[in-house]
Order: sequence, then structure tokens, then C-alpha cells
Amino acid sequence: MTTYPHRALLLTLSVATVATTLTAAAPAVRADAPDAPGATVPALAWRPCAEPGGPAGQECARLPVPLDYRDPDGPQLSLAVTRVRSERPAARRGTLLVIPGGPGGSGVQRLAAKGPALRKAMAGAYDLVGLDPRGTGGSTRASCELDAADRHLVTLRSWPGPDGEIDGNAARSRRIAEACRRHGGAVLRSFTTVNEARDIDRLRRALGEEKLSAWAYSYGTYVGAVYAQKYPRHTDRWVLDSSSDPDPARVGRGWLANTSAGTDDRFPDFAAWAADPARESEGLRLARRPRDVRPLFLALAAKLDREPKKSTTPGVPLTGNRLRQALQNALQSDALFAGTARLIQQAQDPAAEPVLPDTLAGPLSDQDAAAMTATVCNDVRWPASVPAHRRAVAADRARHPLTAGLPVNITPCGFWQAPAEPPTRITADGPSNILMVQNRRDPYSPYFGALRMRRSLGERARLLTLEHGGHGAYLNNGPACGDRTVTAFLTTGRRPQTDSHCGG
Repeated sequence: MTTYPHRALLLTLSVATVATTLTAAAPAVRADAPDAPGATVPALAWRPCAEPGGPAGQECARLPVPLDYRDPDGPQLSLAVTRVRSERPAARRGTLLVIPGGPGGSGVQRLAAKGPALRKAMAGAYDLVGLDPRGTGGSTRASCELDAADRHLVTLRSWPGPDGEIDGNAARSRRIAEACRRHGGAVLRSFTTVNEARDIDRLRRALGEEKLSAWAYSYGTYVGAVYAQKYPRHTDRWVLDSSSDPDPARVGRGWLANTSAGTDDRFPDFAAWAADPARESEGLRLARRPRDVRPLFLALAAKLDREPKKSTTPGVPLTGNRLRQALQNALQSDALFAGTARLIQQAQDPAAEPVLPDTLAGPLSDQDAAAMTATVCNDVRWPASVPAHRRAVAADRARHPLTAGLPVNITPCGFWQAPAEPPTRITADGPSNILMVQNRRDPYSPYFGALRMRRSLGERARLLTLEHGGHGAYLNNGPACGDRTVTAFLTTGRRPQTDSHCGG
């Protein structure tokens, strides 16, 4: 699960206009679906929206979806959609949907960022499509009206206090949950994984496609798995990139808890990088031996717990938890190691004022905070016992000091309203058309969680394990052999006959 939000926003729609917002009248197609029998799905009205650096010929449209699928003709939300048409119509075989991570990620922005590379890899086999889920990017948004202090990443996420105390976390979690209940209303309550899957199927029908192919990333792999469970006959070639444990009793709570071990699995990559003699010429070498980097980091974080250091951002010091969160962000990709090494050096230098990364220097927008929180809270009930969380945090801090108890701490979900429906159980029922691709040392979606997804899917899936570290594999952090395998599957249908691995 991606553990920090996507910041890019566009075409934000006021929640106050939700009930009356509809895509402009357009030719419509008649469709039937389990969640909206006999519903009419308006055709999409496309307009050019290409941006510098993005794929040429990019188009955008709006997709109306029911606020509540039990009332398909009732109030509607409006979702942002983008498309890049195949540049080789004769080679086109269908539509490939890019499903973003998060919760809180924008499919529109992910396609804009990955579109050029994906277009080259697909060689005209697909129209490429992205969708902003409810609450994100240019789609209908919601607000919890949270105080700015509660919207910093290190407060919205429940990092325990300097000595592991969680009373402040419990009070903040109650406050956030109550504010979201009071201000978010039915729109915020509709931000669920199963609704995203329903929205994807409505998009499929609006596109006039019998089947979709998909490249799902991070949290999006759970969305993709839920869609494949609910609409198996509408899936074509399905790629799940960086999957987590789909246990329906835990879902997001399990994903968060698993990051303790995921961080431990990934940290040696950072330690080896930071102790490499090659860092000497870059001025970023932190230790002579990889084994010395971990105690150095832990001691520095503990010192910053006791004595926060003034940063270049007024009123926002570098604390132990901000340093820990910076490490969490950096473990996503080797390309981010240098920034965290530099921050560590600045924290060690008595004369330096550390420069905080943008993700830690200020609060999230209220709408980003709402989207990031609501989906995982709406999907499944979380426990609320403060004493039980206190015990879990103490034990997890001892076993996994790099994450300091965060993964098992109390969150706003513990005080949330009960879910409107149970989470989807992922099973082996359905066509064998799924390729999972997974880095061995993924800090956010640890390998052992991906193995549980693999077992749930049974013969529907094959798993390609990449001997590599980081989060997100295809066209990103993975080795070239992984890219070749995924590209071949999407373009030709060739898939490894058995689970396999490459790289390293």
C-alpha cells in the first residue's frame, strides 16, 4: 500500500454540487450490471488535454457514477477520466486501464507520468485509460475540515510519541474520525474499494468494451483483485504490480502492520548504499560498514525525539518521527536514497538547518487527508481499544525499532462508523489471466503479503518474483527482465507457465 499521498490535483469539483453534477447530455448505451441493473451509462465526451511531458494526444472526459449503487438513478458523483488512443489502430486489441495506488492516488496523473513509457512498450496494442477514484485528483472530492496540525503526514499517520506513548494518537484519532463523520457525509462514506471496482465497470461500459486489461499498482492491486472477483468475465489481461495481503478481516490494517517487517527487509539496501565507498565522492557516505548505518540512524532518531532540530521550514522542526517518515518515503526507490542521506547528515551537523522534503514540510490538503483516510476506514472495521494498542506498540517497537510502533498503532479507523458492507473475499474462482509482479524487498507491500494474494488467487494467477528492492516494479524499480515479461504478457498473452523469478 502506498504510504504517502499523490500531491498533484486538477479540476477539483465542489462537494456542494455533487447531487446535481452530471456529465453533459450525450449519446448513451444501455447496460446491465449486478450493482445497477438496467442502468443507462452516458457515453464519454472527450476533449484534448495533453500536458508538457505527458503523452501526445491525451484526452479527458467526465464519468458520472451513482453516489450509492443501490440507487443508480439518484445523486451522482463526477469522476475524471483520461485516455491516450492507440497510435496503430490496426494493431489495437482493446483498452488497458491504469489503476493507481494510494488510497489517494490519481489515475489521470499516473497515466500522464507513465504514459510515454507505457505507450512505447504497448506498441499500439491498447488505448490507455486512467481514472481518478472518488475523492482524488479531478473527481468529486470530500472534506473533513481537519485542523492543519492534524494533516501533517507524521500526525495523520499515527507515529507514537518519543517514548512510545499513544494517548496523543488516540485523542487525535478520535478527533479526526468525528470531524470526518460530521463534515464528510455520504460522499466520504462512499469512498470504498468495492465502489471503485463498480466505478471501473461503469467506465468499461461507457467505453463500450466487453473486457478491460489492466495494470494495477500498489493499493490498486487490491482494487484490481476486487474487480476481477466481482466481474471476472470482463477481465482480459490483468497485471497486479506490488500486491498486499487481501485478508478480508484486516485489509488496510494488515497492510499497515506488515510494513514493520517490510521496512526491516528493505533497510539493508539503504545501508549498503550509504556505506558504499562510491558515496565518498558524493559527500553522502554515512558509515564505513553497512552494519553501522542502522545503529547510527536509530540513535539519531532517538536524539531528535528528545531534542527536535530547527529546520529551514518555519515552525516545522526535524523530529525523530519526521526522520523516520523520511526514511519510509525513501525506501520506495533507490533514487530517493540520496535525499535521505543528506537529511541525516544535516541532522548530525550542529551548524546545519535541515531542509525538509516537501512531503514533510507542510500539511496535506484537507481533501487529500480525507481521501487517504476514508477508504481504508470504510472498507473494514478496525479495533479501538487503547490499552490493546498500547501493548501492541510496545512489542512492535522492540521487534522493529525502525518503524517505532507506527504500523500497529491506533488510527482514526478505530473510531469510524461501521462499514456499510463487508469487504470482498478474493478467491480462485475466475479465468486464469492474472500476472503478479513483485519485488522481493518491498517496504510497503512486503513479499510475504504478496504470497498471500497469490494463494488466494490460486490457478488464476502466476507470480513473477523480482530479486530487487523497492515499491512498484513494472517500468519503475524492477529489473529489465520483469519489464520484458509484463510487456510480453500484455501485448502477446504469453505468461510464465509457473511461478518464476528473475533479476539479482
